[in-house]
Amino acid sequence: MSYVGPEFEPADPSGSPRRRRFGGRPLTVAAAALVPACLAGWLIWDATADDGGKDSQGAPPASSSSASSDPDGKGETGPDKEKEKGKNDKGHGSSSKPSDPSAPSTSSKPSHSSRPAASGPLKGKVVVIDPGHNSGNFRHTTEINRPVDIGTNQKECDTTGTSTNNGYTEAQFTLDVSRRLRTLLEKEGATVKFTQDGDRPWGPCVDERAQIGNKAHADAVVSVHADGSAAGNRGFHVILPAKVQSGSADTSGIVAPSRELGERIAGKFLRVTGSAPSNYVGDGTGLDVRKDLGGLNLSTVPKVFIECGNMRDAKDSAQLTSGAWRQKAAQGISEGIVGFLRG
Repeated sequence: MSYVGPEFEPADPSGSPRRRRFGGRPLTVAAAALVPACLAGWLIWDATADDGGKDSQGAPPASSSSASSDPDGKGETGPDKEKEKGKNDKGHGSSSKPSDPSAPSTSSKPSHSSRPAASGPLKGKVVVIDPGHNSGNFRHTTEINRPVDIGTNQKECDTTGTSTNNGYTEAQFTLDVSRRLRTLLEKEGATVKFTQDGDRPWGPCVDERAQIGNKAHADAVVSVHADGSAAGNRGFHVILPAKVQSGSADTSGIVAPSRELGERIAGKFLRVTGSAPSNYVGDGTGLDVRKDLGGLNLSTVPKVFIECGNMRDAKDSAQLTSGAWRQKAAQGISEGIVGFLRG
């Protein structure tokens, strides 16, 4: 997600109370918290110690297979148009309407119905995937600017998201990775539900996104995003919910399991994609704890966000626009979810 608008305020790059390190883990993890440079080694250990470096199906992770159309692996790019600039966006784009070949239909039919699950180790488990933003949001600024209650205060319903400098939007990216992720999880037997599947003209709002996971009694929820930070800022990070007890928000019951989910995803994402933890958020841990996101504050089930990379950095952008890399991203997230659900 782009840190645009009140819902996605940027973390302070000079350090802030939101930045946390791994906690409640073995000594190697404590060391990683004290010495961020050691984190990569711990993540690799965590990613491989339980499965011998194989994916959830007992085979090496796929590096170039595609679960959606993009045979050349170059990604879908449009004209050089940028995301809508929000009042908290610090030079991350300007207001314009990017060309989007995967624009959603005008149907507002809910997209969180599930498909029959296959038999597998995750049969009986429910996973909700939340593809960040929506390609139609920029056409519905009145709707997405409507304030909604997130417990601690009110924030905008949703934002437009960011894009690469060549116009490949975050909404396109998140939906593609989410669909690939769904295919992988369904093969494991999970019942997978989406908050939106390109089948509604805008949204849903952040409070509705949280409610979809809650009403599904999901065993895990993952919101897929990509960041819109400055060039030179690279890498992925996983956002975890802080303990919030305010108004309609109470995350006290999900903080611990959400951290475990986030740590497992971070470790597997590192191993499968080869992408390093963020060099600008999380002090090198790959984890960031926040209390300003409605999608986390209002969740009553384990939930995390993952920022897969920075769309505004040329090197990260080259990965994000590659179909082969997006398949790796989906594989890494999937393995983290599988590890969490299987214990």
